[in-house]
This record gives sequence, C-alpha cells and structure tokens, in this order.
Amino acid sequence: MPTTPTGPLVTRGTVSDRLRALGVEPGEILLTHSSLSSLGWVCGGPVAVVQGLLDALGPDGTLVVPTQSGDLSDPAVWRDPPVPEEWWETIRATMPPYDPRTTPSRMVGVIPETVRTWPGALRSAHPQTSFAALGPHAAEITAGHATDCRLGGASPLARLERLGARVLLLGVGYDSCTAFHLAEYRIPGPLVEVGRPGPYGWERIIEVSISSDRFAELGHDFERDRPVVRGPVGGADARLFPLADAVAYAERWLPVHRPRAE
Repeated sequence: MPTTPTGPLVTRGTVSDRLRALGVEPGEILLTHSSLSSLGWVCGGPVAVVQGLLDALGPDGTLVVPTQSGDLSDPAVWRDPPVPEEWWETIRATMPPYDPRTTPSRMVGVIPETVRTWPGALRSAHPQTSFAALGPHAAEITAGHATDCRLGGASPLARLERLGARVLLLGVGYDSCTAFHLAEYRIPGPLVEVGRPGPYGWERIIEVSISSDRFAELGHDFERDRPVVRGPVGGADARLFPLADAVAYAERWLPVHRPRAE
C-alpha cells in the first residue's frame, strides 16, 4: 500500500516566512546550497522553494546556486560508478561540450537545476563548476568565469565575496559549502591536470587541486568561532553566514588542519 507522506507540510509561504525569520533580508545576495528532501513534504516541490527564496529576497535581491556538471570530465577518474577502460577513448571523443543553456547540473540537487532553467536565469561559463543566478546582480556575478579557474579568483565566488553575499545552507552541511574552495586558491596547494570536452575536441587544463575533504570539520570550527545564524525551515536545519567570513576563516584553518604540498 502507498505510504502516507510525512511532514512537515511546507509551502512557498512557509519557505519565505522562515527565511525572513532566519534573517534573510530583501535586496541581499544569497548563495544557496540546498536539499529539497530535507524540507519535508513541499507543496509545489522545487518550484515552490525557488519562489519562496525569491519572495524572501524581493525584487532587488539576487539568488545564486551552484550548477556544477562534474560529469564533463575524464572517464579515467570516474568512481561513482566507474566505466570500463575500453570505453574511455570513445567517451572522450563523443562527449558533448558544455553549453550553459542545455548542460544539466549534476549532484547539486533539484533546486539548483530549477533555478538554472528559470526564466531570466544566467549561468557562468566554466564547463564543470558553473553557477546560475537570478536577480539584478546576476550578470555581474556570472560574467567572466574563466574556464581555467574552477572556484578561484576568476570565478563567481570571488565576485560574491566582493559584493558582500551571504551563504545559505538549506538542509545541507558544510561539506557542500563551495565558499571554502575559494580559500584553497589563496594558500599553497598542488596543481592537477583536468580533462574535459571542449569546443574543438578533448582538452586538458592545468588547475588548482580542490577537495572538500574535512570541510565538515572546518565548518564545525567556523560555527564555533564565528557568528552563524541557525534555524528551521520546514524540516531542514538552515545556516546563514557571510561568505567573506567563511573564506577568511578557511584561509587560516586549512593550512593548519589540512596542509597540502605544492
């Protein structure tokens, strides 16, 4: 027999009201990482959540989400799941290149994918670590994302930092906090060769190595030492904090707790 849905029941109004109670302000810029399933039973699904976010931000606010497409990568490094080695060259030769209009996001949840396809949304140019944005600052945030800079100074994260954006973790943990990656570009670390499809065939780019290893511990210490607003949105635990504060803390924490050789 079908199971009865479990709550809480969440609506567009629930989302906007709880976000305002949490401290989201009209007109601000909000980088949101999210889990739809954590909220409860959402009437209207991801569309209602995006509407609630936009309602809380108002017409002068800007909503930003990660729209990563990590599957546009070398099949030799795929692990979830791996593919047979005899397929690798065919995959490299036939994988469609990144198109900000049509390439779907992957492994970031259905809410970012809903934002990506929202009327008026803009998306940045990096083939693997793009961001999508809605609102008055969308063009400024998404423009100029260098295709050899996943999450560094030539990415939307640096623009969000300069613009005073805040991060909303909506039902997800600090291991999803992309802002911490910006700190990785500012401390010593290794480089890595990244393979991906390009407009003229398979290409290999030298990039800064990034990893979310120990981000949960980093987030725990950040929340212990710095102001982080916490509260419920439906069934989700939400956290709200300045992006620049998180990056500055990570710049100090990572070399001590997770040093990486160049």
